Amino acid sequence: MSTLEEHIDISVPLDTAWQCLHRADAYPQFLDGVRAARSEGERTRLDVEAGGRTREFEITITDRGGENVMTWRTTSGPSLGGAFSLLSLDDDHTRLQARFEYEPGTITDAFGGPKGFAQAAAIERGLRSDLQQFKELVEHGG
Repeated sequence: MSTLEEHIDISVPLDTAWQCLHRADAYPQFLDGVRAARSEGERTRLDVEAGGRTREFEITITDRGGENVMTWRTTSGPSLGGAFSLLSLDDDHTRLQARFEYEPGTITDAFGGPKGFAQAAAIERGLRSDLQQFKELVEHGG
């Protein structure tokens, strides 16, 4: 299992960032490849475009609200997981830490694309881009 972690500082209060993380309809606005997202009780369905095709994934989200941590894991499709953790830096600034867990072979099988280092670098760039897009969305009232 490979794990990738990245973080970004956001100029909004923690509660604002936390609320945006929990809006499935906002996922296509900051998660690259997600074309549609809808919550269905404790599960969320994502339509993800990758490798030239669209696939539906189902994820389960678990909150540890007192710790400001939201974990997720796929329940269909490739075995993927991760977490978003929020840390209040002050009244108007929050650090968002993202963790992404994956099996490199699973990513290649599910999405195609490069293997090895090139794949890890592509995933790292994608995660950084997603965090930057989340920052822009939440700071501009999305």
